[in-house]
Amino acid sequence: SDSMKALLITCLLALWLTAASARMSGPELRLRPGSLPNGYINLPTCLLCVCLSGSVYCEEVSPDMTSVPLLPKETAYLYARFNKIKKIGKNDFGDTVTLKRIDLTGNMISEIDDAAFSKLTLLEELSLSENRLAKLPALPAKLTSFNANGNLLKTKGVKANAFKKLTGLANLYLANNQLEAVPFIPESVRILHLQDNNITEVNTDTFCKSDNSYYLRLSLSEVRMDGNPVVLSKYPDSFTCMKVLPVGRYR
Repeated sequence: SDSMKALLITCLLALWLTAASARMSGPELRLRPGSLPNGYINLPTCLLCVCLSGSVYCEEVSPDMTSVPLLPKETAYLYARFNKIKKIGKNDFGDTVTLKRIDLTGNMISEIDDAAFSKLTLLEELSLSENRLAKLPALPAKLTSFNANGNLLKTKGVKANAFKKLTGLANLYLANNQLEAVPFIPESVRILHLQDNNITEVNTDTFCKSDNSYYLRLSLSEVRMDGNPVVLSKYPDSFTCMKVLPVGRYR
């Protein structure tokens, strides 16, 4: 009968899911309780996302993914874009110290524990763009690229030394926020995007060094400050150490 067939198919599916879970070395691949609606809590991450040799792709997961999934050991690259992740806790990445790139673009993240990334000593690329962040957590020292475009960042939410220890940072994207001032920019930065903020002024120490007229900032090859209230031509002494002028308002 049809009901017997349906029951048989259900049993086979349940057996297959159990076997698949066991094959994928179970516990560390399970989602955290509450990260998905009831009925999905015990599905391993690699059944909901695509796992390929060190990379995990959890893009636009259905049903909604509202927190960071548990990752297989040795994960190096996580792409969890366009989900409904709301916050990142202290231990969400704690065990996955192998991570080199995390992309959380287009979620609903408004809160990140200050120590969320502290154990990720190999992390080189971090994208938190298009979220709802008003302040930044501590960032790992090895970052070469950081993207927080399209958030709600104000200057008070970005600590004065937020980027100071990032001595290898090459790309810094902070466009489309509410910053009132330019943060400290490490020497290593090549591309700096600060367009569409509320920056009202710059000074001789923003990019250069007021106490050293011979100082040259040689790495910086692209600076975008368009879409800010600041009229850059009012501060001619602020760019003398640079090989390119910022893109922005000059009159």
